[in-house]
Amino acid sequence: MDMTNPNRPYEICSRCIMDTTVPSIRFDENGECNFCEMHDIMADQYPLTDDGKKKLDALVAKIKKSGEGKKYDVICGTSGGRDSTWTLYVAKYMLGLRPLAVHFDNGWNSSIAVSNIKNACEILDVDLETVVADWDEFRDIQMAFLKASTPDVEVPTDVAIHTVMHRLAVEEGVKYILNGHSFRTEGIAPKDWTYMEGRYIRDVQDQFGKFELKDFQNFNMWDYFYFHFIKRVKVVPILNFFPYIKKDVDKIIQKELGWRNYGGHHHESTYTKFIQSYLLPRKFHVDKRRTENSAMIRSGYMERDEALDLVKDIYPYDESLIEYVAEKFDLTEDQFNQITDQPVKSFKDYKSYFPFIKLMRIPLYIASRLGIVPRLLYLKFLG
Repeated sequence: MDMTNPNRPYEICSRCIMDTTVPSIRFDENGECNFCEMHDIMADQYPLTDDGKKKLDALVAKIKKSGEGKKYDVICGTSGGRDSTWTLYVAKYMLGLRPLAVHFDNGWNSSIAVSNIKNACEILDVDLETVVADWDEFRDIQMAFLKASTPDVEVPTDVAIHTVMHRLAVEEGVKYILNGHSFRTEGIAPKDWTYMEGRYIRDVQDQFGKFELKDFQNFNMWDYFYFHFIKRVKVVPILNFFPYIKKDVDKIIQKELGWRNYGGHHHESTYTKFIQSYLLPRKFHVDKRRTENSAMIRSGYMERDEALDLVKDIYPYDESLIEYVAEKFDLTEDQFNQITDQPVKSFKDYKSYFPFIKLMRIPLYIASRLGIVPRLLYLKFLG
């Protein structure tokens, strides 16, 4: 089932390769999309110039000041992937910070990911805190999201990681969390493809799950206010301050940290590999390579024709992944396919904070202009 409006003619951005497979995409008079607009705003906010270097130096000084008398300056999430490994290297080796590496184990780590985490932390002499999910409960949440039949099947993991890092930051008295996302290489995920928040998770679990959430690390609206305004914990997208050429980064972390490549982007998790290579493109017509390669085009790291060529064929996948994932969920392949073959839905079919967010459009716009709420979040959800 196509996620696009069948009455809407197909259109593709004149600058990147985002297209009308994204329901909320908009185009300006030059044929450029709203994701290009958001990229340009981010590029202005994080310039690769002397001004950008001054902003980074001032931020690092502020982080080090906040860490005085404490064991750590920052929290860094680590998955064994390229982005998080590079973030840890940047924090410790390039910026001289004292990070606590935090890993959320949801039961789907590849052996390469485990090895990458171990090597990076040992070589950089960084403490590692691993939080292991209750497998029965977490598997139940993941199954609930598969039954909910939305593209947001990875949301439980993303939210849990976010919450775990915030709670550990408070426990350690740390005021900064370093985020390993770079808009220059990863782009900005459309809300139609990835919508994540606590009320949405609760409703999906209430409708399709078997367990009451007890161990799961959810993140509700109150949590946002508590961590952001009361505890003053800030999330810093540190990689936005740097150019990010993947092949150069790979050479560094392979040589310095013994890092090994696991294939596609975010394929360090076998579940993510299944979702990105098989489930999203074949059920939801969502190809994450479009957001990633579009970001690379805008950043000057890839030619548009090359990017178009890379997505002309549907995302390749390993057929054994389906059997592996079904077995992890204790289902036969037929039972698993019955669940994944359910009609496509959207987060808007479930309870969430989104109606309230829309109601608060004007106050949130003002807050985004004042820097209280990230402008990117406003543009992504309400722009």
